Amino acid sequence: MNAVASEPSEPSESSGRSEPSGSGPEVRAAAGALRGSREQGVAVFRGIPFAEPPVGSLRFAAPQPVRGWDGVRPAVSYGPPPPQGGALGMAALAKDAVGDDWLTVNVWSPEPGPGAGLPVMVWIQGGAYTVGMSGLPEYDGGRLAREGGVVVVTFNYRVGLEGFGQIEGAPANRGLLDQVAALEWVRDNIRAFGGDPDRVTVFGESAGGGSVAALLAMPRAAGLFRRAVAQSVPGTFFSPELAADIATACATELGLRPTVTDLSTVTPARLSAAGDAVGAKMAQWADRWGQVAHRSIPYSPVVDGDVLPVTPWQALAAGAARDVELLVGHTRDEQRLLTALEGLLGQVTQEQAASALRIFGPGGDGARRYRDGFPAAGPDELYELVHSDWLFRMPTLHLAQAQTAGGGRAHVYELTWSAPGMGGAFGACHGLDVPLVFGNLDRGQPALLIGESPSPEAEALSAHMRAAWTGFATDGDPGWPAYDTEQRLVQLFDTRPTVTAYPEETSRLIWQDHTFPAIPLISR
Repeated sequence: MNAVASEPSEPSESSGRSEPSGSGPEVRAAAGALRGSREQGVAVFRGIPFAEPPVGSLRFAAPQPVRGWDGVRPAVSYGPPPPQGGALGMAALAKDAVGDDWLTVNVWSPEPGPGAGLPVMVWIQGGAYTVGMSGLPEYDGGRLAREGGVVVVTFNYRVGLEGFGQIEGAPANRGLLDQVAALEWVRDNIRAFGGDPDRVTVFGESAGGGSVAALLAMPRAAGLFRRAVAQSVPGTFFSPELAADIATACATELGLRPTVTDLSTVTPARLSAAGDAVGAKMAQWADRWGQVAHRSIPYSPVVDGDVLPVTPWQALAAGAARDVELLVGHTRDEQRLLTALEGLLGQVTQEQAASALRIFGPGGDGARRYRDGFPAAGPDELYELVHSDWLFRMPTLHLAQAQTAGGGRAHVYELTWSAPGMGGAFGACHGLDVPLVFGNLDRGQPALLIGESPSPEAEALSAHMRAAWTGFATDGDPGWPAYDTEQRLVQLFDTRPTVTAYPEETSRLIWQDHTFPAIPLISR
């Protein structure tokens, strides 16, 4: 399929109101003219291809430049999502998508036109590197653009085996290469939409935060953004040997080898299903895959020595991103929602807590240090603490520390506001920052955490966080001091936001000597 769209389709329900065909705002991008829609005072352009569809001879290849088109291309509907794993119902959302233009961007601009010169915020969604699509209602950029005076960009990138599987004959980290291609599209085109290509901020959460961390370490991404926001950065980066072993298991599900030749014969849906099958039974490979098998994490960026030369922590400590201003943080109760999804909320046994401390605590005495550091904690709290710290909280903090060690600047935050939705059981859990940062408090799955009717308290906190993010994108100042190793000042986002010393001091000390290396394949 080429880059030329046919007739415009109607925007999805989450798109808001659009103008009749032929009356929307028009811009001319490098590949051709585009007509979008105007929604609540913001010009919106959806489904713009930034690379050729990665199918056929281009499957498992690095993204290729998009071909141009004649005439005016309608840009009122999101492009089809890339192939998805089954988590959170994403595969079902993607299965009826029409077309293979997986690699598209969406733009919200309060002032489209080459003279506006507005700051640009480019969002990378999360999803465990397994699922994720930019057309979800929680990622609608309208409110952030309108109230923050910024141009917001979201985009699709390949996930799962298509994007992150270590496949023989294919470049590693194709999902990250897609992200670089999207940022190159922004560099080359965003001025036409009212953006300033010299004031680009990339921001993302969970796997999106890990992607931001990876981009900071990637030579291919150098110069494509001036600022970065990394929310809840996962500490999982794979060695090539580990990634190849997991890909071999996925290919074996299909009776094939993990090569471009073999896997190109498999439909994307079957390939995603094979990845899901391995993800569901990863514990049986715990002797080879270690901690990620216990957490069922089949995909992560691969430290391949080329696309990603070293881990983000190594790169930043060596000064690779000293010229990029960084905003980084996590939620207080990262693990709680994930424990609920496991069916263990309030049900963790002493044995399960002891096992988690043994597997995920750092060093040989991590379990003892957690028990000594949190003497009053029961099994539920210990289980939550060590999982939160291993996967999100400490990798995020260490990213800030690496940035400052390398001569750069980092501002740190923690979200401590407890989500009121679903009886308030999830606290300040993983993903709660997403609706607050976008201001989409009443739509999408994360809105369940906010509750049916957003409270004035939720609206006020969201406004504060949006102001911090857009202020940072505008001039590098989110509204609180940079982090240093003496005072360790961070912004706490709560009913009454405050600036204080980093509150997770016990965890910080337990993890202070850990380095978050690329996760190896365990030799037998």
